[in-house]
Amino acid sequence: MLTSTQEVARRIKAGERLLLAAEEEVLDSLPSGNWIGGTTPYFMADTGGIVSRHAVFVSVIPPEIESVRIETYDQESIARIHQDTPENGVTFLILPADSPVLLEFAQNAPDHDPMQFRPLLGWISGVHLDDLGSRTAKVFDGRTGAVHSDKGVAMHGKLVPGKHANLGIINLFQQGDGDVLTFPKVGFHVEECLVNGEPRNLAEYLVANGVDTRVPMVDGVGGSNVSFQTVDSAAGSVDLFAPVFPGMEYRIAEPISDYLWLFHSALPRGRRIVFSCNCILNFLYSDLEGKITEGMTGPVTFGEIAHQLLNQTLVYLSIDDA
Repeated sequence: MLTSTQEVARRIKAGERLLLAAEEEVLDSLPSGNWIGGTTPYFMADTGGIVSRHAVFVSVIPPEIESVRIETYDQESIARIHQDTPENGVTFLILPADSPVLLEFAQNAPDHDPMQFRPLLGWISGVHLDDLGSRTAKVFDGRTGAVHSDKGVAMHGKLVPGKHANLGIINLFQQGDGDVLTFPKVGFHVEECLVNGEPRNLAEYLVANGVDTRVPMVDGVGGSNVSFQTVDSAAGSVDLFAPVFPGMEYRIAEPISDYLWLFHSALPRGRRIVFSCNCILNFLYSDLEGKITEGMTGPVTFGEIAHQLLNQTLVYLSIDDA
């Protein structure tokens, strides 16, 4: 729910376990307690998409999660994040944009042993787009009031017997039928690639082919999106919001004609959603300000986490009978 700082402070003092999203000054004004938070002024509220520098989005940890513990992670310790999730539990993770811990997680989480995977989800914190270059994304450890731009914060929760956490992803993008793009190394910054097996400069290829970079590249195995951040044709370089990986075949996604219709068609029915977050690129490119995403409210984020870093998706968690 989107609410005021006064109401959030009351909930914290009452001992509620909370996930919070707001501007840095707002989060910094809150009392210590059982909460973690990340910076963003963009939200999907019950009344529609909204930009606010003063409100707080609150996700309440439900009673089916019987206990929680909060931990911070740096670029060395983030590798154990999957192992730290309790058996029959769930972990909510917030990482700051443009941080070493995000880089480490994004590039190496796909190599973690999938047998260790328990529900791990969350978001990448950011700043108002007008503040890019002048402010940095932050995460907050509500227990101590510690603020980090180079570390992540997680809330690990253990569920009561008989309940199970289920992680879901809504990704409206599918691979198109165009050229196959492959990359020689993992990374967020790309210059050279192979197009149908032939060496090309990626920036030159995108410009020459008039590629609409509002739609992502999609890999051919898991269907994960890699979104474009900037294309610098003069420098011959492309910056991405998620890394590409060697050995994966990517294609430019099919464009989406009606985001809201497709989104509502993909919504899970008959499930109790306790948390969701939606990507800032969906918010911008689909013009979601003022528009309602039925039953899916939460922070608008600068990347989503569902075991690994995702782009241009909506991630949600439901708690169901085991």
